Amino acid sequence: MKVLITGAAGFIGMHVAQLLLARGDQVVGLDNLNDYYDPQLKLDRLARLTPLPGFRFVKLDVADRAGIEALFKAEKFDRVVHLAAQAGVRYSIENPHAYIESNIVGFTNILEGCRHNQVEHLAYASSSSVYGGNTLMPFSEHHSVDHPVSLYAATKKANELMAHTYSHLFRLPTTGLRFFTVYGPWGRPDMALFLFTKAIIEGRPINVFNHGQMVRDFTYVDDIAEGVVRVLDRVATPEPGYDAMKSDPAHSNAPYRVFNIGNHAPIQLMAFIEAIEQAVGKEALKNFMPLQDGDVPATHADVEELAAWTDFRPAMPVPDGVARFVAWYRDYFKV
Repeated sequence: MKVLITGAAGFIGMHVAQLLLARGDQVVGLDNLNDYYDPQLKLDRLARLTPLPGFRFVKLDVADRAGIEALFKAEKFDRVVHLAAQAGVRYSIENPHAYIESNIVGFTNILEGCRHNQVEHLAYASSSSVYGGNTLMPFSEHHSVDHPVSLYAATKKANELMAHTYSHLFRLPTTGLRFFTVYGPWGRPDMALFLFTKAIIEGRPINVFNHGQMVRDFTYVDDIAEGVVRVLDRVATPEPGYDAMKSDPAHSNAPYRVFNIGNHAPIQLMAFIEAIEQAVGKEALKNFMPLQDGDVPATHADVEELAAWTDFRPAMPVPDGVARFVAWYRDYFKV
């Protein structure tokens, strides 16, 4: 297949591209290489892709309407993996306009590109953040997600609604993927594992929010990438026997699907920190702090829908995944 991956120089994008290229697909990788975090890391990820047969890179912003229109028209993609987005819960409080430009305007441009160029299937990144104020665990696609607690989460919920509209009106098959706290080698510097590892190695204290009373469904990046590819391969279809009288957010009479991709084995934040301490070989200095605005105390993925659709469940044990990240970090930064 010929696949467009937006956000190809990103953490998840690089791993998905590697899987698709390894099996012989053509991949056009798109990224704007912005400076939300150090662009050098993005360039280094890209350097792992550019020598691979079948890969081409296009520097372009998804919010560039004319540029995206021209790209879709010229390339005629079979399928699209849309991962480009302004990430980060807390940054959305400080810089809301960046989220509207990338996550709403950019997503509209991708939907339009798919609609007008006979794309067979659009798989796109949603987020566990859409569950917002929900406290019923584990989080299920059958639950309502109408109470976001950050603008980032609101834009991801909006993406799911927009995708459903295009699936309904234009029969464009779309699948949304709610990622749960992704971690692993080549990860983002603004995420906890990266921040904690760096601080512990350098002997600086780490900020432990909600006084350590946090639970997260940490999901290893290779599991995420495998899930993305499996979902991409199975084109979304209308739900057989869909009953409009029994509204269910997980089902539709349009070719629309949404899935959790999580490790379905949440752990306490303090246990996660212990795994990092073990891998680094050094105890962390800890600053215990209150819960941050826009954050939630716990996440836990129900992955039964994903398993039924793709016969796949993420399974990397957190201590093993953390050890792989720390080994990568020491090698990458030569520490």
